[in-house]
Amino acid sequence: MIKATVVPAAPRLEAALDRLRLLHPKVIDLSLGRVERLLARLGNPERRLPPLVHVAGTNGKGSTVAFLRAMLEAAGARVHVYTSPHLVQFNERIRLAGRLIDDETLAGLLEECERVNGDDPVTFFEITTAAAFRAFAEVPADICLLEVGLGGRLDATNVIERPAVSLLTRISMDHMQFLGGTLAEIAWEKAGILKPGAPAVAGPQADPVVLRVFRERAADLGVPLRSYGEGWTARPHDGGFRFDSPARSLELPLPGLPGAHQILNAGLALAALEHLPVAVDDEAAREGMRRVEWPARLQRLRRGPLTDALPPGWELWLDGGHNDSAGEVLAVQAAAWADRPLDLVFGMLGSKQPLDFLRPLAPRVRRLRTVAIPGEAAALPAAEAAALAREAGIADAAPADSTAAAVGALAAAPGPGRILICGSLYLAGTVLKDNG
Repeated sequence: MIKATVVPAAPRLEAALDRLRLLHPKVIDLSLGRVERLLARLGNPERRLPPLVHVAGTNGKGSTVAFLRAMLEAAGARVHVYTSPHLVQFNERIRLAGRLIDDETLAGLLEECERVNGDDPVTFFEITTAAAFRAFAEVPADICLLEVGLGGRLDATNVIERPAVSLLTRISMDHMQFLGGTLAEIAWEKAGILKPGAPAVAGPQADPVVLRVFRERAADLGVPLRSYGEGWTARPHDGGFRFDSPARSLELPLPGLPGAHQILNAGLALAALEHLPVAVDDEAAREGMRRVEWPARLQRLRRGPLTDALPPGWELWLDGGHNDSAGEVLAVQAAAWADRPLDLVFGMLGSKQPLDFLRPLAPRVRRLRTVAIPGEAAALPAAEAAALAREAGIADAAPADSTAAAVGALAAAPGPGRILICGSLYLAGTVLKDNG
């Protein structure tokens, strides 16, 4: 049995990760052939997993997984979790029966996958996904939660033959160079996780074309599909929210993750529970809502060098959203933050669409400072990001040399104020690492 304990970073693990990044660069090459070959050589561990929830979508995947894990663990279940990307340390991607995978175990798995793969081509995500499946197959658990890396149909996680339930979160314009230039094309790729006969649940969508694509793919495969408003709902109610489905009606506290959109992610998780073999009673569901955690999703930073340098009356928040839907969600939250002005520290990868992200936010933002994401060759240059912010409608936008410099410049104004660091999970990861 694999031992799962949290230990300090091990040189062996860092060496294995560095070697894999060098031999198999972090490229995106959507295909199943390479990972299927590697998994076959490993004895097909993906066929020996606990009942599985497979989650695809553009926005809300990680939050939905976090809600599921919190409620299942509150009910006493042992839960495996696979998510990406990580924020600070790679181990965050693999959780074994409730604990982050330890360094020595992870290093051994990566070395095994590297040895078994030999000189055959494979991407970094594929070989690390194979290592996760290998780990999950060896440690007993009740449920496995599996988040798609990119897309769905050709994502390395989509080797699963029959999940207990497939979840489809909100679809937005993102990764168009890989998934297509329209919402319909992107939705079709995401719905590629649907499997014949396995039930599916879909979250609410901004555009009806997405649900049409989901329904068409589900009908072709014989998949029972429940969508928001046609099988389940989740709405604010009496200081909390109410979940309703044919099987259950439940009043719950507001989710521990801030933002009105998290009610919908929590509802999707509640709807998924109805297809799982683990019973989650009403009290466990409520406890899960209270205890849920998911860093860099409208996370308030309360300690560390960045917050310690703020004058009295200032708040510092962090969010990793990076597309149009994320900008819309943050704009809703900004409207609710009416007690003090909002300033942004913004950084984004050059492959994203900064104008689509910033335009919904612009009417609510007083000032913006831009940074290039440290250590990311594909980061949008700070000066270019500032020019795009001005084009989006934020007049007071200028580059800064670092996140700390940006926060310091914004907080030099008379307070109180609120600063939101946003635009990229990669930027969020550097902030969490540097801020402790």
